[in-house]
Parts: sequence; structure tokens; C-alpha cells
Amino acid sequence: MKLWSDSFADGGTIPGEYAFAVIDPAQHVRLSSNRNPHLAWSGAPAGTRSYALICHDYDVPSRPDDVNQEGREIPASLPRVDFFHWILVDVPAATGRIEAGSYSHAVTPRGKSGPAAVQGTRQGINDYTAWFRGDRDMEGDYFGYDGPCPPWNDSIIHHYVFTVYALDVAQLPLAGKFGGTEARRAIEGHVLASAAIAGTYSLNPRLA
Repeated sequence: MKLWSDSFADGGTIPGEYAFAVIDPAQHVRLSSNRNPHLAWSGAPAGTRSYALICHDYDVPSRPDDVNQEGREIPASLPRVDFFHWILVDVPAATGRIEAGSYSHAVTPRGKSGPAAVQGTRQGINDYTAWFRGDRDMEGDYFGYDGPCPPWNDSIIHHYVFTVYALDVAQLPLAGKFGGTEARRAIEGHVLASAAIAGTYSLNPRLA
């Protein structure tokens, strides 16, 4: 399989319009247009009955102690963990592209609705759901795509991996709210092929 995007080059910087936030010199960051990027793929094997898409950032700090703290920078040596930005399943087998902005075109406080989405697809909750827990203005279930918003004081550039999986089932056995971990578990044993691309992003002016 081959996966590509007209929104960013594989290994290149993701433009701010596809991010949750962009740099603001006055207050570090401000919310952005948060559009999902364009994605297209080809070369799925015979027997493909649906696709799943997962986007994750593998550079997220494992501890929040220094995150977005004035006068401090998150060290590169800190262990990192996955943060899921988009989980999309039950994508029809006839689909070969996702248009930019078709699933997300703004930041939605308290999260977009789900899991039902366009063309019979379903979306999981991304990890902003946990990140905003306890925030009275933003707390909620964040279904679908929400783009990059790495800590503005991180010492490393973050990498965002978009992976499309060709599956041998038309629907995954996922019910109710599900996240990236549950989706990864559900596709085990059903993947016929996969393809991935990655983009980079930073809100640290020293790195951007």
C-alpha cells in the first residue's frame, strides 16, 4: 500500500491550519483552524473490506511536571508516550481518499460528537479527552480529529504518524466510546496491509 497527503510531505512540517494550536508571540499559543489533513491511498490487497485510520504522536512527555511552565523546558531525555489524535474505523473499502477539512474544520470546545461520522464511518475519542478532564471550559469527549498541540516549552520536535490499515472485516467489533488502544487491539489479526506517513510540529519558537 501507498499513503500520501497533499497537506504535508512525508517527514515534513505539518502546516498550522491542520493543528489544534499555533504559536502566538504574546501568549505562547492560540487556537488554530484544526482541519484534518488530506490523505489518499492506493494498492490495497484483494479482500480488503474496510480501512481504519489512526494518527498518533509518539513524543508526548510521560510526566506533566514541566509541561507549559514558564522558565522551564521539557528535557529531551524524558521518556515519551503515545498520544492519539484521530481514530477512524469502518471506512468503506471503496474509499481511497479523505479530503482536507471533511472531518474537522475548527476547534470544538468540549469535543466533537461521535462515534458516528460521515459515510457510515465511526470515530474514537482522542486523547484530548483525558487532557482536558477537569477543565470547566473544555472538558468533554473529543471524538474524531484534533490536531497537534505539543507543549510550547518542549525541547524536541513532535512526530505525528498517520497509518491506514486495510482490513479483512467490514466493521470492527468496537462498541460505544473507544480510543486508540482499543482500536489497535480490535484490528489485530485483521490487517491485510498498511501504510504510514509522518509529519512534524512544534510550538517552541526555538524549534519551529
